[in-house]
Amino acid sequence: MHSWNLDDMPDLSGRTAVVTGANSGIGAVTALALARSGARTLLACRDPERGRRALEAVRRAAPRSDTRLVRLDLADLASVAEAADAVAKEVDGRLDLLVNNAGVMALPLLRTADGFEMQFGTNHLGHFALTLRLLPLLGVTGPARVVTLSSLGHRIGRIDLGNLDAARGYSKWGAYAQSKLANLLFTAELDRRARASGRDLLALAAHPGLAATELGQAGPLLSGRKWAAKLERASRLYTQPASAGALPTLYAATLPDAPGGSYYGPRHLGETRGAPGPARRSGRARDMGVARALWEESARLTGLDAELV
Repeated sequence: MHSWNLDDMPDLSGRTAVVTGANSGIGAVTALALARSGARTLLACRDPERGRRALEAVRRAAPRSDTRLVRLDLADLASVAEAADAVAKEVDGRLDLLVNNAGVMALPLLRTADGFEMQFGTNHLGHFALTLRLLPLLGVTGPARVVTLSSLGHRIGRIDLGNLDAARGYSKWGAYAQSKLANLLFTAELDRRARASGRDLLALAAHPGLAATELGQAGPLLSGRKWAAKLERASRLYTQPASAGALPTLYAATLPDAPGGSYYGPRHLGETRGAPGPARRSGRARDMGVARALWEESARLTGLDAELV
């Protein structure tokens, strides 16, 4: 059976894409692949200097591409609003693809500029706010897609609507898993609302498996000499480079006839690595009642209209 790879991506000339967290890892690979395929690509990055270096790298590798840089700090709703305005000025009324890629993982308890728990605030609320602010550009004058990155970690996640701010206790891995579950529930509810409204918009999700990126390196590490060899062997066996980890995202972004609400990831070794294909959701990720409640609470927290789509 043929395994999907970058050579299978269609020509994206005439289409415009935004990729969050495009300065490194999965986001950098995604942005470059889209640019090479002809898409006008906006790199949405938090750090201006790292963003500039990423932009220069894409332009060197794809010199004929039309690439731009947008400053975006997902942990600051004012920055999200400014980034959405900047995108609107760049895209001339139409956005074809939004890739909600950026994220943080397993942080100690920190707060965003607006007082939200950092992982939920960045991974979910920041992308929720960005997507809603860009909705006037998505699926209005032609087909569009929103692809949001989740994680294998969503399978241990629970949405605690009474403790989204971590005021009643905090676990760094529990908070991460909750944010990644929120990404899947957001995708499901966005797709449901888009279909109900008749908007030509597909919401899809993807996960990279176990990818060797800066985010992955923030995960739990075994310490002590006796574990060093085991860690090295496990890394070789299960992790894959960012170039492979980005394939599910690009698959979701460009696969013709992909159904709305689909979720993609690596196909092999428990979805940790390999060519992209359909991925498994947890039962909690299929709970549309929680998806609706999370959407409404997210709109309240971000001060946005829950009925925008």
